[in-house]
Amino acid sequence: MKRMGTKEVFRPTISCLLLLFCVGCKCLASELEATQTATLKVDASSQLARKIPDTLFGMFFEEINHAGAGGIWAELVSNRGFEAGGLHTPSNIDPWSIIGDDSSVFVATDRTSCFSRNIIALRMEVLCDDCPAGGVGIYNPGFWGMNIEDGKTYNLVMYVKSAEAAELTVSLASSDGLQKLASATVPVAGTSSWTKVEQKFIAKGTNRTSRLQITSNKKGVVWLDQVSLMPSDTFKGHGFRKELISMLLDLKPRFLRFPGGCFVEGDWLRNAFRWRESIGPWEERPGHFGDVWHYWTDDGLGYYEFLQLSEDLGAAPIWVFNNGISHNDEVSTAAIAPFVKDVLDSLEFARGTANSTWGSVRAAMGHPEPFPVKYVAIGNEDCGKKYYLGNYLKFYNAIREAYPDIQMISNCDGSSKPLDHPADLYDFHVYTDSKTLFNMKGTFDRTSRTGPKAFVSEYAVWRSDAGRGSLLASLAEAAFLTGLEKNSDIVQMASYAPLFVNDNDQTWNPDAIVFNSWQQYGTPSYWMQKLFRESSGAMIHPATISSSYSGSLAASAITWQEDSGNSFLRVKIVNFGSDKVNLTISVTGLQASINALGSNATVLTSSNVMDENSFSNPNKVVPVTSQLGNAAEQMQVTLAAHSFSSFELALAQSKLVAEM
Repeated sequence: MKRMGTKEVFRPTISCLLLLFCVGCKCLASELEATQTATLKVDASSQLARKIPDTLFGMFFEEINHAGAGGIWAELVSNRGFEAGGLHTPSNIDPWSIIGDDSSVFVATDRTSCFSRNIIALRMEVLCDDCPAGGVGIYNPGFWGMNIEDGKTYNLVMYVKSAEAAELTVSLASSDGLQKLASATVPVAGTSSWTKVEQKFIAKGTNRTSRLQITSNKKGVVWLDQVSLMPSDTFKGHGFRKELISMLLDLKPRFLRFPGGCFVEGDWLRNAFRWRESIGPWEERPGHFGDVWHYWTDDGLGYYEFLQLSEDLGAAPIWVFNNGISHNDEVSTAAIAPFVKDVLDSLEFARGTANSTWGSVRAAMGHPEPFPVKYVAIGNEDCGKKYYLGNYLKFYNAIREAYPDIQMISNCDGSSKPLDHPADLYDFHVYTDSKTLFNMKGTFDRTSRTGPKAFVSEYAVWRSDAGRGSLLASLAEAAFLTGLEKNSDIVQMASYAPLFVNDNDQTWNPDAIVFNSWQQYGTPSYWMQKLFRESSGAMIHPATISSSYSGSLAASAITWQEDSGNSFLRVKIVNFGSDKVNLTISVTGLQASINALGSNATVLTSSNVMDENSFSNPNKVVPVTSQLGNAAEQMQVTLAAHSFSSFELALAQSKLVAEM
């Protein structure tokens, strides 16, 4: 992931505008709109068919825009261990705040935690003899408010200590504290030892911007640490927000690249993601400040959880690790050996037996079977830096010796010239305007077919014509992906970026999925990707456009098979111009007839190319599917302005042109 202001990828462009599409109905158009004609010829014969890699389309998750903390990771408490303010005490406890005033309660951090890796705890002293009704104490608003829903169960875990017997009231309340959704009294024994408290809450009411309150009416001192509140209903019980993971499952990702991005590098190495500090019991994880995207993470979403998420999604994990290089400092190759050992340990954690040193740690966390990590990326966007090549080779050689089957990904682009070092794949990143990306659909046409494969691990339209996720952006991206399908003999994988944005932290726009504490929607770029979700492992066929207007069109054709055995020919076409098009689709070489009754057309379109989705109108720009009654080997369709369309032609026999 590039930060704003970094160099974009530019290519010569042609002047194009976007179009829409309609089928089986009259398109609305202005009086000045012209009509173009075009022919799309598809050769569906087995002789020219080629299998697309099973891994072609997947996902890239980066901890950016609060995608994880306050996002897919369902933890409701922000800064649950009071560590975000740093090791020096007293420290900032934000977003925790006081209930009462400085005459009734005094809170400050100290270094008395029972956890050696995160030693900060909170000392809360109640000063009042006659405390206000409801007591005094502290509250946590979570990540811009906690979504508490009527009838649902929430699990509280916290650690407490008090030299004298005390009594705390723990509540789920509205943002002003006036509406109580759930409450429990927690007795604290008078002891010098820390006690783990566990409490279930069943909400009596719904409030989207709730907070967690911890109060007392009794004068005295109580210490608090590692305060967690999790909804009981998470995806597979693994701690992920179900509604957000459901949107990922709908894309059928074949891989998951994680956890960054620049998040892996850090502006400085001291703030880079450290896998070792993100595993083990959540209470013992120190957390860290992500200085690239400027927020603290408790690292409840750690290395283990990313591996678990990959498994839950049915996606191959791609572990992007730090290679001793950040945005501002580097470890010399002469001193890189400890970093190499650290990565080998991370691979043993994932792949080692339950009896191995690090595999046993994984097993103790609840996963005795190894995770099948077969891809690693050595750094992120570090090609050309002083020590990258030297460090890369140290990692490459050590991993190749220990794990010969692991595919290694270089940061250096090999699409236009050969790499000067060994690699199985190379990264290709592109963030640019819509016209440029549309014209990049042929980027890999002339790439050498020998050597490492391409991994287009980050692509998107951004800046002026992207908005917060426009139709325009999605059309250019769709055209680019048709080019990747056609070149999938050299392009092994591709993923959009960024995947998520919390509406309260719009550090990077656009993104595929927008959410807040209780809502979510897909941008047009998300919906565009759904029309490519069956491409991985499908058969690609030659598709040729003939038209004076062909510079504004992009198309591809695949055959694929459902789990039920039904087969389809899918023809996708982007109309990237200002005129509607009367299109003739001509298919030859099919080994099965087309069944019009099972065929349909799906259209992604809107009345304006800059239209976006929103919480108030989440379905403004979404694909619309209708029956394709005239489906045949020769058929006429009309493409209207600004559209991406997919024609799904059902094959009467469950027989594909080649072995899938």
